[in-house]
Amino acid sequence: HDFFNQFIKISFCQLRSVSGGRSFSIDYKHNCFLKDAKPFQYISGSIHYSRIPRYYWKDRLVKMYMAGLNAIQVYVPWNFHEAVQGVFNFTGDRDLEHFLDLANQTGLLVILRPGPYICAEWEMGGLPAWLLQKPNIILRSADTDYVQAVSNWFAVLLPKIKPWLYVNGGNIITVQVENEYGSYFACDYNYMRHLRTLFRLFLGEDTVLFTTDGNTDREMTCGSLEGLYATVDFGTNNNVTEAFKRQRRFEPRGPLVNSEFYTGWLDHWGDQHAVVDAQKVSRVLAEMLSMGANVNMYVSLNILITSSRADHDTRFRSVVTSYDYDAPLSEAGDPTEKLVAIRDVIKQFRDIPSGPMPPPTPKFAYGFVNLKKVGNVSSLLNTLSPLGPVESQYPLTFEEMKQYYGYMLYRTTLPRDLSQPTPLISPLNGVHDRAYVSVNGVFQGLLERDTALVTNISGRQGDTVDVLVENMGRVNFGSKINDYKGLLSHLILGKDVLTDWKIYPLDIDGAIAGGWPHSDSQKYFPAPEKEPSLGPVFYMGTLQPNGLAWDTFLRLNEWTKGQVWINGVNLGRYWPARGPQQTLYVPGPLLSTVLPNYITVLELEGAPAHQRVLFMDRHQLSATAGKS
Repeated sequence: HDFFNQFIKISFCQLRSVSGGRSFSIDYKHNCFLKDAKPFQYISGSIHYSRIPRYYWKDRLVKMYMAGLNAIQVYVPWNFHEAVQGVFNFTGDRDLEHFLDLANQTGLLVILRPGPYICAEWEMGGLPAWLLQKPNIILRSADTDYVQAVSNWFAVLLPKIKPWLYVNGGNIITVQVENEYGSYFACDYNYMRHLRTLFRLFLGEDTVLFTTDGNTDREMTCGSLEGLYATVDFGTNNNVTEAFKRQRRFEPRGPLVNSEFYTGWLDHWGDQHAVVDAQKVSRVLAEMLSMGANVNMYVSLNILITSSRADHDTRFRSVVTSYDYDAPLSEAGDPTEKLVAIRDVIKQFRDIPSGPMPPPTPKFAYGFVNLKKVGNVSSLLNTLSPLGPVESQYPLTFEEMKQYYGYMLYRTTLPRDLSQPTPLISPLNGVHDRAYVSVNGVFQGLLERDTALVTNISGRQGDTVDVLVENMGRVNFGSKINDYKGLLSHLILGKDVLTDWKIYPLDIDGAIAGGWPHSDSQKYFPAPEKEPSLGPVFYMGTLQPNGLAWDTFLRLNEWTKGQVWINGVNLGRYWPARGPQQTLYVPGPLLSTVLPNYITVLELEGAPAHQRVLFMDRHQLSATAGKS
């Protein structure tokens, strides 16, 4: 009761009203934020522009505004804008300033989280993979190479941000420094001080800078720093009073802030689809708002993603393509019962916009499309790797080859006859992350990080051995984010160390974006085979236009594992046997109403005999998880 009584002092904030100019600050005396010198409480939701087609940005923002939110929280993924070192892209779906402008037009304030590390279940937590060209680099620390790269990035990003600060006429009210740094092993205060200096240099002394950390003493200790307002994050299973007590130990005065209130959770391949009860979300949200706390709901909305990502606790675990997160707005931007429940809570604490919620975007079931085989990966290297291989005695990583994503093919020959199946071993768990092994073009087995370190192969001396390695996403959280890809160590065949490799970097995205294989379709379509092909094989098909370009969902029933592109755009991975995700969201703007819509599938293990895919009018994310 004593602790709760001190929250009664929040009422001073609620009653206080002072005139003033355009400003945003912290009132430590009355434990609240001040906006234009008046007490202010934000009720925010996270939205990731990097996961949503630009065409739908306005639609999603309006739905969040109509739900009663007065702010949104926005990550800026560094690797989304500087995928190649020194080459910056802020156009199209990467036009951050346009997104901020749309939010401003909608009436939403912005809590900006520019990192440089953001987590967000995003590839390497938003850090560019090219940082790993320095083999001994210590990420998220005062390491000279890392700090220089961060400084160069912020010298580009932060000047773009400054005009959008609220005090400069924009809508950004607070800016986060790093992200959940207390969860990282380094605990490097010199690094955090350097970041604070950069933010102050580019954004000014009056900008409200903050940190966010998990609800433990260790995380709050390593993640907080003088001059940065310390906030906490927690979900529906935490005791609200105890969580805010912890924030109070690090910030005795000032507003209560839950920067990430978890309304849902992520899925890994092989998990059950995560669900968080809407009633629990409503109850805990109401409890926090009644204390006068400022709350950001993570995640209120997320949809399409083509970047891979993963976690590593006891083992490597790749995250599914869908980022639906059991969010109040679905992966297709549709309002859910959870959103309605949240809106009902919010209107108890502030006036919310009148009028109906914008309707869901239209969905359409386009039906079945038959696919035809293009060829296996090994037979298509002239197209997929036009510059040819790099020769090396021992395997090179993706990073050493300067190919950071996708797939790479390693080729050598059998050193001797193998009349009996012989173990091919990754003795140091060096396959990152999955390898598909063929001999003379015939699929023989796979190796998988932490899971399958041995497979048996056979053949004759001199036969070609192809090892196609799939990058399933770099670890985005914890101490293992310096996650190198490819063959990180030798492969041993029986007693022989395999050497003399030809390594082919595969530009699959580039080839497909350029129109392949449909532009060369006359070269393909061999005679139908009695048995479906095994191993990595490309398939292609066409969804004929019907005058509609509505959202749809692609299901690859009985396909094993692979990746899909539509009209040159990478939709992401499918893995129905492992689950839980069973469909891929296809935003309507990707489809043409008048031209053929080209579908390309890379099946990595084995296609079904029917070789067809299905376009449905609803998603399926909750199938029972199993093992493949």
